[in-house]
Amino acid sequence: MNQKTLSSLAPLLAFVASPAPWAAQPPDTATYNYYVAPHGSDSNPGTAQSPFQTILRASRVALPGTTVHVAPGTYVGGFKTTMSGTEHQRISYVSTRRWGARLVPPSYSETKAGWDNRGSYVDIVGFEIDGREARNGIKWTHGIYNGGSFSVIRNNLVHHIALDSPCTGAGGAGIGVDSYYRGIKSDVIGNTVHHIGKPGCRFVQGIYISTSGSARFNLVHHIGGAGIQMWHDANNVVVSNNTVAASTTGILVGGGDFYHTKGPNDFTTVYNNIVYDNKYGISEQGSTGLNNTYRNNLVYLSSVADWQLRNGLTHTGTIARAPQFLKYDKTGQLDFRLRGDSPAIGKGVDEQAMALEAAARQRNTRPDIGAYPFK
Repeated sequence: MNQKTLSSLAPLLAFVASPAPWAAQPPDTATYNYYVAPHGSDSNPGTAQSPFQTILRASRVALPGTTVHVAPGTYVGGFKTTMSGTEHQRISYVSTRRWGARLVPPSYSETKAGWDNRGSYVDIVGFEIDGREARNGIKWTHGIYNGGSFSVIRNNLVHHIALDSPCTGAGGAGIGVDSYYRGIKSDVIGNTVHHIGKPGCRFVQGIYISTSGSARFNLVHHIGGAGIQMWHDANNVVVSNNTVAASTTGILVGGGDFYHTKGPNDFTTVYNNIVYDNKYGISEQGSTGLNNTYRNNLVYLSSVADWQLRNGLTHTGTIARAPQFLKYDKTGQLDFRLRGDSPAIGKGVDEQAMALEAAARQRNTRPDIGAYPFK
């Protein structure tokens, strides 16, 4: 991508806030700690004083209970992490400053993902995956790909992935949680994902889930296909408090082309989301069940259809009004925080004991809709 193109995209990169209230760095309770910094060396011991240079090197010595602390700087992406933690001793890769550790394509890419994680009980927290500077080799079609189980992908910034790739059934996603390697139940929380796939390319998604798990408090916009999509073996997925805009489909609940199950996508709950200015709003496609629920979502300004539900299902508590973002120019400046007159404030459904909802109960108010609680 040339400098002129990058300059023309600059207005679209103006974000003054990030979704979700979770801190980028968890408490330092790890059994083992390793450190990575741009000035380090992979022949170092990986201590704070003598850090590794690459995340891949740190991953190869990570045992259950390890936190890998990654200092701000630019790192070459296109690697695979395979080590697994356990339920009580996870492996955490943490950018010590949110979005400070930035992954970019190598000079010659041999992989299709910026970060390919196959380990289970793994946290990937606070990184930037920037696909703008693609050079030679395989083009990235995935920002973060997760094939493991019980992983958490949290507070990352993933952008400009698969913009120059052919629009084929091979697909792609900013963040993908996949069941192909029998991964189950992973969570995608508090991420910002934008400019993924060519406009109108339905095969490339912002957040893609093909198993059980959740997508919560994410900001997703300017996606070729669906902002958030479920397919293959997806079921029992919680999709809540996301903001999705300027994409072909806002939220697509579907199943089909099954890997390890017979479907359908059932018992998926979709609530407290803002789905605004897409071609389609919230849509069911493929094999879906009778027990999916849709409550208290703001769905508005879909150019073709706000809702497409199957099996006689209906949605409840829907708000069909503009969300009143602080600033929304589809081709310019964006600020997805809510104005004081937003109809999304205090209109969410109070389900599950998540942090923001617990705080809302303490205030004796209902939670807000969307990725950004009003402050």
